[in-house]
Amino acid sequence: MERRDSFMILIINICKENLHYYEFVKPIEDIVGKEFFTKKFLDVSKEDLEIAEKVIICGTSLMDFNYFNYLSNFSWIKEFNKPILGICGGMQILVSIFGGEVCRNDVGEDFFEVGFIKLNFKESFLGLKGEKEVYNLHKFGVENIGEKFKVYTKSKKGIQAIKHKEKKIYGVLFHPEVRQKEVIKEFLKNG
Repeated sequence: MERRDSFMILIINICKENLHYYEFVKPIEDIVGKEFFTKKFLDVSKEDLEIAEKVIICGTSLMDFNYFNYLSNFSWIKEFNKPILGICGGMQILVSIFGGEVCRNDVGEDFFEVGFIKLNFKESFLGLKGEKEVYNLHKFGVENIGEKFKVYTKSKKGIQAIKHKEKKIYGVLFHPEVRQKEVIKEFLKNG
């Protein structure tokens, strides 16, 4: 989409393989609707960040960890004062940038979660409260989120939803574009 001076959402694609865009980025674009522009994470510029009113960092495929090799490209996140939503790999990036720890077990047995699971949101989180079914597709988990985030729900294998204690920065390890699209809509409306 061509950039305009009106309200814009920056959607960041972290997929190494171009074909994965259709599974992990395009559904986010469809939910966002009209006022967005999408950039590959290596191509995000200072101008892009200035134009954006909010940022969504999309997830990627189960075996794509390329973004871990370029965490310095996300150093802007610490100083960014606009809302951010990190999905799956996007949440892992947020946690890593703020000094937390992503559990990168090469075997993947400890944190591997694929499919639908139920989570209990005891407090409201981007429109979710109570027991909700979500879709997971991740090999790595998050155990240590550092001091900057609050945990909103966990699965049996790890942390699933977080929010920065001072900024409007949210992370979900599950994929709301598959199930719980209202998370993205609520982020766009009130995040």
